This record gives sequence, C-alpha cells and structure tokens, in this order.
Amino acid sequence: MNGKSRRLLCTAVIIVTAVSFGASAQISESASLQERLQQAEKALAEQRYSDAAGIYESLRQSNPGIAEVHARLGLIYFQQGKFEQAAPALKQALKLKPTLAKTDILLAMSLCELGQYREALGGLQKGFEQTADRPLRRMAGLQLQRAYTGLKQDAKAVEIALQMSTHFPNDPEVLYHAGKLFGNFAYLTMRTLSDVAPESVWTNQAIGEAQESQGQYDLAILRYKQVIAIAPQRPGIHYRLGRSYVLRAQHKGDPGDVAAAMEAFERELSIDPTNANAAYELGVLHYRAAEYDKAHTRFAGALKHSRDFQEAEVGIARALLALNRTAEAVPHLRKAIGMNAKDEVAHYQLSRAYQKLGNAAGSQEAMKEFQRLRQERSDEQAVQLNRAVTRQEVDSDPAK
Repeated sequence: MNGKSRRLLCTAVIIVTAVSFGASAQISESASLQERLQQAEKALAEQRYSDAAGIYESLRQSNPGIAEVHARLGLIYFQQGKFEQAAPALKQALKLKPTLAKTDILLAMSLCELGQYREALGGLQKGFEQTADRPLRRMAGLQLQRAYTGLKQDAKAVEIALQMSTHFPNDPEVLYHAGKLFGNFAYLTMRTLSDVAPESVWTNQAIGEAQESQGQYDLAILRYKQVIAIAPQRPGIHYRLGRSYVLRAQHKGDPGDVAAAMEAFERELSIDPTNANAAYELGVLHYRAAEYDKAHTRFAGALKHSRDFQEAEVGIARALLALNRTAEAVPHLRKAIGMNAKDEVAHYQLSRAYQKLGNAAGSQEAMKEFQRLRQERSDEQAVQLNRAVTRQEVDSDPAK
C-alpha cells in the first residue's frame, strides 16, 4: 500500500481507533494533561502526525497502562509509514484492551507492510469480511491479496481479487491490482504446464495461442502444426491454424495463406461440423472471393450451430444483399443490431438494404446512426486485434 492509500485510509482508521477519553481520570486529573490530550487530538485530526506523536509518546511514558494511547500512537506511526513502530504500539494496545474496536485490523495491515504475511492473515480476513466500513474493507482486501501473494497462495489471492472486483467494480486501484494478479496467475499456471508437460499438445497449443495474440503468426503456425502432428484429430486446433493464416495474410498479403486458411477451416469442419467459428471464417473468405452462394451457405451453417452469432448475422445479410435477396437480408441485420446496437457495419448494411427496397426514411436513419457510431469508434483498432473471429466490414455494393 503506498502513502496515498494510507492517507485515504486515515479518516476511516481514525474513526476505527477513536475511543472515548471521557474516562480521562484513568490518565490523570491534571488539567495540563487534559490540555495536552486535546492538543494531540487536534494535531491528529489535522494530520500533523509528528506533533501528535510527540504528545502521545509523552503520555505513553507517563501513563503506560492506557490502551488508547498506544492505539493512537500505532495509528500515527502507520500514517507516517513507520510500520516497525506501529506494530508494537498496536500490539500493546490490544494486550491492554483486546476489545479495542478494529485495532487488530490496523495491526494486521502494519504486519503486512512489514512482510509478516502469515501473522497478518487473521486480522486482514476479519477486515475484509466485515461490510459496515467500506473504506476499511477495501484496504484490508488489497492487503489480503498482497499477503496471499507473498505466501505463494496465488489461488487465494485471485479469489480475493475476484471478490474485490465485485464489491468495487469501478475502483481503478482495485482493478489494477486484480489485473496484475490475474495475469500473474495465468503466467504461473502456464509455466507449470510447460514444466510438467513440455512436449504435450496443451503446452504447444498454449504457446501457439500466446504467439498468435502477440502477432507472431509464423511461430504460432509452427506450434499449431506441432499439435496437429501429435493429435491430428484434435478439435479446435485446425481452426486456430486457419486463424493464424488469415491474420498473417492480412499483414503480408500472401494469397497462399488464404488458401491454407480455407483448407484448415474445411479440415476443422470435417472433425467438428458444429464449429460455428470455422464455418463463419469460410463464409468470410468465400465472400471476399465473390463466391456469394458459398458464403451464404457457410454463414447459414454458422448460425445453425450458434444462434446468437452476431457477426454471422451480418455476414449472411451481406451475402444476401450481394445475391439481390434484399428483403431476406433485413431481418438478419435487425437481429444483429438487436444483439449489438453499436455495430456500425450492421447499420450501414441496413441503410443499403432499405435504399434498395425504396425505404428512403429508413435508409437515412440507419446511415445517420452508422456515421455517429463510426465517429465514436476512433480507438477500437487495438481491440480488434484480439477478436475471436474476423470482423465484418463496410464495403460497396458487390452486385453493382
């Protein structure tokens, strides 16, 4: 936890450790001591921690048996990042008065900052499980993730991160740490896979998928071919090989890659006729080759096995428009828009369809929405690189 996070916690923790000094006779009947106590409280409220610490240190020396004074010192040292001093002060406060509200949670956070993760777990779990104080729960959860990670209990750290993402879905710090944990857990899992089965189909496929996601299509293709050499009937692997060929063709423009991709997708469907993604990709490639009947057949096959396949709905509509079966295309486009109202391609194709059908108002409305969405989509290029299937495109009327 950084200094800023501790400052954000300040108000909540002051409330946590704020116990009444109404029984000030326990300290002293001296008016001067009462005045010093008020000065310390004022300094603490104003976050003048050094001034507050000086007064409380003096009070601790003269009144070592007062738990609240130790608790206040623990809070101040925590706020200053002096965890090696905060921990013993908080321990002493709890020794003198075990019922001090939530002081054990603050102690656990201090121990976590000192790397004493195992000792911190109980208090952090208690802080995370309580629901009344959201700021405290948030910080306890972040520290609990840190403790589990430090103890190499990565699965438990991920479990807490998942809960934190649910409780604080719009918190940038929570999301940042969750993302790091998920990524690290995935890396460790894949590294273990590589260690226990370096030559397995699982390892080769995992490496190939990682290379594909990084744009290393040559290497990904080699890995996928290794998987096929070991398990030629493995479902899904010919599809991944085909996708890598498609992506490499987009970068290098080699027509041989397109032919290889079609062969891989066909092989995938011979192994698994229900693979809607493979049928869809074949539809895209046939459409680009102006083979509109074949494209229509493949898109229809994709929709047969995946009824909520939004991109396939757009694809089959484009094929129908190219075949001058305009009226049949409209329901597919409307369904696609119903599934994803922000798909500008569907709106554009719907505008074309309405124009062909003589519906000028409908065409104008769809085109207006297309233009609005196209303007909004200025930063989507990077997102498209990680799409599971090829994105539908805006193009001219192929029938003209």
